[in-house]
Amino acid sequence: MISARTRAASVVGVAAMLALAACSSGKSDVGADAGQVKKATGKISIAYLQKQGDQQYFVDEADGAKAKAAQLGIDLKVVNLGNDANKAVSEVNSAIAQKANGLIVVPPDPAVGPQIAQAAKDAKIALLTSDDQICTNGPDPAKCSKGDLVPRVGFSGGQMGTEVGKRAAKEFKKSGWKAEDTRIISAWKQDVPVCTDRVKAAKQAFAADAGASVKSIDVATDNTATGAQDKVAATVTGKRDVKHWILWGCNDENVQGGLTALVNSGVSHKNVISVGLGAYLACKDWSADKSSGMRAALFINGRDVGALSVQKMYDRLKNGTQFPAEAFAPTKMVDASDWRNAGLKCS
Repeated sequence: MISARTRAASVVGVAAMLALAACSSGKSDVGADAGQVKKATGKISIAYLQKQGDQQYFVDEADGAKAKAAQLGIDLKVVNLGNDANKAVSEVNSAIAQKANGLIVVPPDPAVGPQIAQAAKDAKIALLTSDDQICTNGPDPAKCSKGDLVPRVGFSGGQMGTEVGKRAAKEFKKSGWKAEDTRIISAWKQDVPVCTDRVKAAKQAFAADAGASVKSIDVATDNTATGAQDKVAATVTGKRDVKHWILWGCNDENVQGGLTALVNSGVSHKNVISVGLGAYLACKDWSADKSSGMRAALFINGRDVGALSVQKMYDRLKNGTQFPAEAFAPTKMVDASDWRNAGLKCS
């Protein structure tokens, strides 16, 4: 008997072959929004399939989606995919079998994008991603033409990274540290394009504003706090000549994990400038009113993204309104002095 895991793995393999075929021909037989979506009649049903659904950001995103769905009278099912790309494929097929009108997906791995897009097209149901991008005809969204990207709701990676880099540069200039004994750590999951966009923009903004050239170290992580802590701990081992550290990453998990690793290695929090991205972990140090190397964080409200995703899907299904290529939720830089006033709820 073939196991469910084996079947899922074979399905992903088929997706890879489809992607290669599409790329080799230079054409895609799957439009990012082909215009053949069935118009919803009666109560609208949406499946919201999220990676890493136990992370606070995604918990908030689910809550925002549920609240908006309740307001609009939508039947919403939220599924935690964890980091399992095969589960993403199987849950898409399950949602289609259950006659969902629309799919909103946060993919654990962008490589499954072509199959998810093809499945949605074949079923003539609307497909939208939140947070991360997927391509209809290839495994790497970074190499995908804009017309073949699935419409996305989230944040502008470039804008977010720019704000992080600017704040880090501001803190660096205030510190009076010397560039020669300072290092930057950039921590992120390097096969996630939106993460790369954030980190790249942070580097560029810091270089433009810092007034000095500080050497940078790239650290590949799995975007979890534990993973970042382990990788950063290994990176800083033996670097006793570095007195000061600047730290940023794709999300709060990378920054908090990296900060923990630095402190555990004997670096004083006074010698660390960390700028988080999310603020949902950064605020825990601030709410405890304890000294921390977490100098600031960009507040990204998952509830806003969840609500906006559901609204865009509703507009598509109810009114036939085409998805925008990208729709962005607002962001705000916060720190220990003002995070409560920004509406950030720290749990």
